[in-house]
Amino acid sequence: MQPTIRLIDPNDDPFLAAIIRQNLADHQLDLPGTAYFDPELDHLSTFYAQPMANYFTITDAALGVLGGGGYAPYDQTKKIAELQKFYLSPAAKGLGLSYSLLQTIEASAQELGYQQLYLETHHLLSVALHVYQKAGYIEIDGPLQHTQHTTMDRFFVKHLLN
Repeated sequence: MQPTIRLIDPNDDPFLAAIIRQNLADHQLDLPGTAYFDPELDHLSTFYAQPMANYFTITDAALGVLGGGGYAPYDQTKKIAELQKFYLSPAAKGLGLSYSLLQTIEASAQELGYQQLYLETHHLLSVALHVYQKAGYIEIDGPLQHTQHTTMDRFFVKHLLN
């Protein structure tokens, strides 16, 4: 398997929405207050076309869309972006692809001038917690500001090198 990380394409939208919803449902997080019900979930390519945002998709020639992740403005005055919709399909898990994807996202955010990435997750997403901690994200006590994902209960920040 030789996966590729590239910017999202509109054709990726239904696959990514299904991967995200399946991951959340698998962890009993198909609840209000999670990304499961985000209005932009079925149109990620449109949502991440906004200025100062990007979304990257991992694909494989044989397996198709394996997952993705992106970022969008969170607090532009403090140069903070939010890591968002970071999910992989079961076929992609355990291959180290999440670290490659994180590095791509972090480099892209840094190129746009962001100094930090912030993220919200849930304690039931134990593999994600491990990935974030191993990748240098530091847990903080709560959200940096009001959040629409009220079910999320773990919060992290990573300072990007400048």
